[in-house]
Amino acid sequence: MLINKSKRHSKYVGLFGETLVCNMLSRSGFEVMLVDHVGIDVVASRADIGPIGISVKSRMRQDKTNEISPVNLFSSQDSHLAKTCADFGLTPWIAVYVETKKGADLYLTSFENYKQKYAGNEGLTMLRWDMREKNRQSYNEDEAIMYLRIEFSQKNWFE
Repeated sequence: MLINKSKRHSKYVGLFGETLVCNMLSRSGFEVMLVDHVGIDVVASRADIGPIGISVKSRMRQDKTNEISPVNLFSSQDSHLAKTCADFGLTPWIAVYVETKKGADLYLTSFENYKQKYAGNEGLTMLRWDMREKNRQSYNEDEAIMYLRIEFSQKNWFE
């Protein structure tokens, strides 16, 4: 069954993903700011981690086949995240929020960890966060990736 989305739904999914990242970091002792700047969506800092700049990629997936589609992060030549973080003295991080009808997954890791372990072939034109089961298992086993699973349970909600 497909989700009956409004015309602005992708904007709300994006805002929710960014706000969820802020909430989880705040719950973990970070000072956090939601920002609107080229390359980064969140700035956070904690004494033992230092200041980080996070690019949040949020997506809605409609069906089982689509749920395993990779999330495009940015082109391999795109330096907005790295450049903006360098300009402000931040360490670059990425967050991926993927929502489905029944739940959502949020992943957060340093861009360095992503590049070392998951970026894949250097010849790729697009860096991606792969959502196939084997990749999701790798992310769950990686202690450098923060992970949150949300299950949606709704009753009498305009279905």
